[in-house]
Amino acid sequence: MVPRYVIDFKLAELEKVETDILIIGSGAAGLYTAIKISEHHDVTLISKTSLTQSNTQHAQGGIAAVTSKSDSPELHRQDTLIAGAGICSHEAVDILVNEGPSCIRDIIKMGTMFDREDGKLALTKEGAHSKRRILHANGDATGAEIVRALSEVAKNNKRITILENHFTIDLMTHQGECIGAIVMRPEGERVFIRAKATILSTGGAGQLYRYTTNPEIATGDGMAMAYRAGAYIKDVEFIQFHPTALFYPGAPRFLISEAVRGEGAVLRNINGERFMQKYHPQKELAPRDIVARAIVSEMEETGSTYVYLDITHESEELIKNRFPTIYKECLRYGLDMVTDWIPVAPAAHYIMGGIKTDTNGETATPRLFSCGEVSCTGVHGANRLASNSLAEALVFGKRIADKLEDIPPLPEGIPSVSFSLMRQQTMSTDNVMEKRLRLQKLMLRHVGIKRNERGLIKAVKELERYAKAFRNKMDNIAEFEYLNLLTIAVLVANAALLREESRGGHFREDFPKQDDLVWRKHIVQSIEDGVLEEQSSNEDE
Repeated sequence: MVPRYVIDFKLAELEKVETDILIIGSGAAGLYTAIKISEHHDVTLISKTSLTQSNTQHAQGGIAAVTSKSDSPELHRQDTLIAGAGICSHEAVDILVNEGPSCIRDIIKMGTMFDREDGKLALTKEGAHSKRRILHANGDATGAEIVRALSEVAKNNKRITILENHFTIDLMTHQGECIGAIVMRPEGERVFIRAKATILSTGGAGQLYRYTTNPEIATGDGMAMAYRAGAYIKDVEFIQFHPTALFYPGAPRFLISEAVRGEGAVLRNINGERFMQKYHPQKELAPRDIVARAIVSEMEETGSTYVYLDITHESEELIKNRFPTIYKECLRYGLDMVTDWIPVAPAAHYIMGGIKTDTNGETATPRLFSCGEVSCTGVHGANRLASNSLAEALVFGKRIADKLEDIPPLPEGIPSVSFSLMRQQTMSTDNVMEKRLRLQKLMLRHVGIKRNERGLIKAVKELERYAKAFRNKMDNIAEFEYLNLLTIAVLVANAALLREESRGGHFREDFPKQDDLVWRKHIVQSIEDGVLEEQSSNEDE
């Protein structure tokens, strides 16, 4: 269904650019990895839009790491494994909780200014954490602060070449190895950037869904390119829907951070009744998948399209100082967090699965690495623990840098690679946007928070019909993004149909129980090998 490349080309006819290491994606994962790699190699960093536009930029809550004496890596490990619903990689989690604190110290040295109280790092608590271990910046603008600091370091680094507003069309492979990528410049010219290692840090795929907290650029590009290039895609049925996105006429699905509940906010249905006590003993601080499904159940029972988030019992000082970004955004639409209950509903937020990597970020395709949300290290299992994602991006980005210290050079010369499907028909931009909206609605309806066999089969069959778009001639970013979203939609729907149980971010109404006997394993998909099942090796949870 999905072809190896989305364009027809002859490599010999493309402009060539040489670099040591190519990094695609400019969020926290891409920036930090570029900085660490530049200690030993020249790096070219590609940003799809401007350098500061990424999922990281929108990360409000914070970054999880053990920095207080009352906390420990073992407690952080336990919380992560519990949230991950039985299929986290213990090895990857151990690496995260033990190496995360040193990465925090590193980015502080690079200029990241986390909030402090009485001279010490200010810590908050989020859902499913047993301790206050979430560092934050400017109240609720942690991601933006990290990107600001890392961007300044990267821009002033002579060994890092930054290419903004460049779009990566496809990864180039030869004899099974990744040798770089075909990239489209802002003016539309295509160029082959040759590198002895390529790193994908392109973020998530929230735009699979009609309602998402992700920015417009989160179209699953890296994951789709990696799949076409032969990498394995793992655990993509596990989609995290953030429980509390703003739901208000004329407003975007703006994220209302979990930290708001961490600081005391409660959820109420449209009748004003608290309800989380019916669903989990941790109430509003239960794991995200439980809170999201609880909200959907309350909306169904009350015939509403939203519930309320209420923090009006907390002080005005706390609300304005701790959540200045959220407070101002709500105020734009006439909602005052100090006095008003905020209407919220779940929205697609994070994909736990992605490109399968080892603990050094290496994929099944030699010379191709991945880190950040686009990757699947095994840290998140079936459900990401809040604020672990930024820490994962740093920890595994650094491990890639360490792994690349002795990467061998590519063989001399440019191989004569070409590809053609004799594509002729083109799509108009308006037509592409219509198709993208139709895809998003299909995914929301049948591959969303609650799933069942009938809906998933319908989605798979519909996606098969959409797949004829791969034979169209594509020329612009909107068209390539649509093909990438379509690629990921196929992978997610197929995996969701196969997994006949409910676990973490995957909930089947027809199989509502978690089935460890049969399904304590991973679904892995490959363009070459099809669907594989990989047994979980964790026996001690």
